[in-house]
Amino acid sequence: MCGSKCRNLNHELLVATRNRGKLDELVNLLQGTRYDLLSLENVNIQDEVEETGDTFEENAILKAEEYGQMAGIVTIADDSGIEVDALDGAPGVLSARYGGEELDDQDRNALLLKNLANLPDSKLTARFRCVVALSRPNQETVTFSGSVEGFITRKPRGTNGFGYDPLFYFPQRRKTLAQIPAEEKHSISHRGKAVRKAVHYLRQMAQGFGEIPS
Repeated sequence: MCGSKCRNLNHELLVATRNRGKLDELVNLLQGTRYDLLSLENVNIQDEVEETGDTFEENAILKAEEYGQMAGIVTIADDSGIEVDALDGAPGVLSARYGGEELDDQDRNALLLKNLANLPDSKLTARFRCVVALSRPNQETVTFSGSVEGFITRKPRGTNGFGYDPLFYFPQRRKTLAQIPAEEKHSISHRGKAVRKAVHYLRQMAQGFGEIPS
């Protein structure tokens, strides 16, 4: 990732997240674009953008636009989470704050399992959903989405990834996302799908086009 000594404002892309796991995934997925990738730390942004939106799209746009305005460069941000059908789509947009700000990933996984304990396996259908927003100075913000369907397991499995990955069982691989190597996960995950659309758009921008992939 580029630091302050190699800055070229016309070729910079701010990856706007403080979540280390998410940052690593986004940087990996954004390799191959013409942009130098910067973190919030690289551009000395200390302010936090509050996620006040009711949807993943609203929160992604909010973060991309506000951090982009602070930095003055092209900015990418995402909002993502897990939706459990038996919980009417919860945790949803509150996935990162499920149960309270003081909980860590392990605590949230335990809470989710507790809330699903009395349900049969057939009711544990769920999906990961991600919306990526791309903000550009003086231009309209564009968004890209991705999702992956699966089930919640009865106990955490695997040590890769972060968040709810150890609980999310992906039937086609017969593993949780936390049991799948990073490169393979990127090829099937909600975030991978959304970011690949954004990468395609960035490449189109570099060539003077700007069609949004479906």
